[in-house]
Amino acid sequence: MSIRQHGAMRSADDTVGGHQPPAVSPARRKWRPYILSIPATIILIGILYPFVQGVGYTFLNYRATEPNPHFIAVGNYVAVFTDPLFWSSVRITGTFAIVATVVETILGVIIALLLNRSSMIGKIFEKVLILPLMIAPVIAAVIWKLMFNPQFGILNHIFRLGSTYDFLSADRALWSIILVDLWIYTPFVAILVLAGVRSLPREPFEASAVDGANWFYMFRRLMLPMMWPYILVAVIFRFMDCLKVFDIVYVLTQGGPGHATSTLQVNAYINSIINFNYSGGATYMFILWIIVYLTAQQLVKLLGRAQARAAGSEA
Repeated sequence: MSIRQHGAMRSADDTVGGHQPPAVSPARRKWRPYILSIPATIILIGILYPFVQGVGYTFLNYRATEPNPHFIAVGNYVAVFTDPLFWSSVRITGTFAIVATVVETILGVIIALLLNRSSMIGKIFEKVLILPLMIAPVIAAVIWKLMFNPQFGILNHIFRLGSTYDFLSADRALWSIILVDLWIYTPFVAILVLAGVRSLPREPFEASAVDGANWFYMFRRLMLPMMWPYILVAVIFRFMDCLKVFDIVYVLTQGGPGHATSTLQVNAYINSIINFNYSGGATYMFILWIIVYLTAQQLVKLLGRAQARAAGSEA
């Protein structure tokens, strides 16, 4: 086809309903990208402004008793890092995040494998499983707080623990909070992994079955490597969420007894809202943000390597 014929066809295609589209001036064509980016820029400013302002507070002595805050450099960070309560909060937050994420992942994978078998009971459990996710965490925590009550809680009655056994005492409160988190979010992991299991190709499993491979071999050599990207996505979501846990902890114990369940989020709330030390609370939150950001970066890199390995592009 000659260039002239091609140009004639393009000229015919440029017409809309037999009419030429209106001409766009060079100035309008030049400014159009900037005009179209205005909504995104406004949204970006709306997101970043509170964050930047919060970071700015960490360098001030902003509190209710200080009407005219002034710059104190890294004074808030020195105060936080030299406070034993901060390191206790780091330990409690880390323990909660690691234990809850590991147990939820293991239980979620087991439940997903059980539900993958197309039985009537599996279909029923699949529908029931989503119920805890439909309850707000605050409401779930209130329900469990009533169940944990040593005087009239149903758990003390069922396990015949008497009226003196307290699930929310100093040495048991953290594990009771983890139990509530497991109850709410294990179904999330199970549903996510189940969706991944059902999307796996059937051909490798059928070929292995023909070769006489047993179920455990196929799970270890075929299913698990291909499931890793889905499992890691669930781990990333849950671990990030567990590092930022607040609602369940505050409803059940408010960080107590004493400081037995004071996570970083709870300490930030107590500093900012209860003690009116806004700069102190902002410092806690900014340190938590750095921890979450760095952890997320490492987990995302791990997810990328798992996806490459599952796709066969990495040995």
